[in-house]
Amino acid sequence: MAPNDSAETNGEATGTVVGRRKKARYIVPIAVAGVAAATIGLVPALANSGDPDLPDITAQELIEKIAASDEEQLSGTVKVSTDLGIPSLGGLADSFAPDNGAGASDASPDAKLMELASGTHTLRVAVDGPDKQRLTIVDEGAEYTLVHHGDDVWGHDSKSNEVYHADSGGQERAGDAAGKHKAPKDMPGTPKELAEEALAAADDTTSVTVDGTAQVAGRDAYKLVIKPKQSGSTVGSVTVAVDASTGVPLKFTLAPSSGGKAAVDAGFTRVDFSKPDASSFSFTPPKGAKVTEADELKAEAEKNGAADKNGAADTAQKDLGALEDFKGLDVIGKGWTSVAAIEAPGAAGLTGQGSGGAPAQQFMDALGDKVTGDFGSGTVFKTRLVNALLTEDGKVYVGAVTQETLVKAADNAK
Repeated sequence: MAPNDSAETNGEATGTVVGRRKKARYIVPIAVAGVAAATIGLVPALANSGDPDLPDITAQELIEKIAASDEEQLSGTVKVSTDLGIPSLGGLADSFAPDNGAGASDASPDAKLMELASGTHTLRVAVDGPDKQRLTIVDEGAEYTLVHHGDDVWGHDSKSNEVYHADSGGQERAGDAAGKHKAPKDMPGTPKELAEEALAAADDTTSVTVDGTAQVAGRDAYKLVIKPKQSGSTVGSVTVAVDASTGVPLKFTLAPSSGGKAAVDAGFTRVDFSKPDASSFSFTPPKGAKVTEADELKAEAEKNGAADKNGAADTAQKDLGALEDFKGLDVIGKGWTSVAAIEAPGAAGLTGQGSGGAPAQQFMDALGDKVTGDFGSGTVFKTRLVNALLTEDGKVYVGAVTQETLVKAADNAK
């Protein structure tokens, strides 16, 4: 069994990964939040079935093993469990899908993949390099399949028998009716990418150690543990089970500092590193299916958007829309206790300072906790991982930090 070797990150321990991942290191919580939500697409938890006896390895060597891994072909079954302390999005996901009046398809990936941000889900995956991936979300009595093959991205919802198609050749990302995003290069994301996101953000505020071994999906693995040295973060630790043979991360677990079950527990229950069958990446719309083209949705969204500019939106829509009118983003603090500070003028209306008045304030207070400090007063909205402070003068402070850390950051910003 590998010893508890430590590689305190000082810029050298993660040099290889950081060099490959030019991500914003200034705010670890953003990288972790991305793991918990946006890129949660492919990696769930599996109970360990034994502690294999493996050669000793240091944390530095294990990090380098992850970075050097060149496995691009695999297939398997994945189980994702997410508990961020928010309601299940299963029945609400459609409300968050980008519609813009365009009537987005039920097969659009955005709403379906958002469902992975809560609850437990089983996925089947197949990957053959950066241009061929398949992800199927298995639900009771229905399946949702997302296929990326070359320039084509297909989404199929078996329940509604609707199909979504996008040409990803430098155009719109599947599921984005407004065409603001590119198709994901490595869709779906892999456990390796999740691990590299966390490692790339590591700095001298982080300790990285090897803490024994495990067996995941029938394969021997080392356990790499990433922990913040600072207090005030909602992140307790990140544990990555790394395949001893290939260096591929097989399991990713994010534990909150508050204790209890993992916020994100994701890993393979079955994995095969042989080349998937070519038929896995072929897709033909089923007979009778309604097919929606992404460029059609984009054109309709742009048309409706232009019409909206000539019409009068109600006050609530104006206030909510103004939240997107950020004046800029500043980062307060360092490492795991970094807080993003954003000026959002429209937020004042949501805290009782705008046209909404006292009723709006009462509504906000019911959703969060009222706090005061040198910054003034505001409302804190909490999950198990990411918290946000919305002040009465229209500023937003957000990070994977405790309420006390948020208030302190707001005070220091004054």
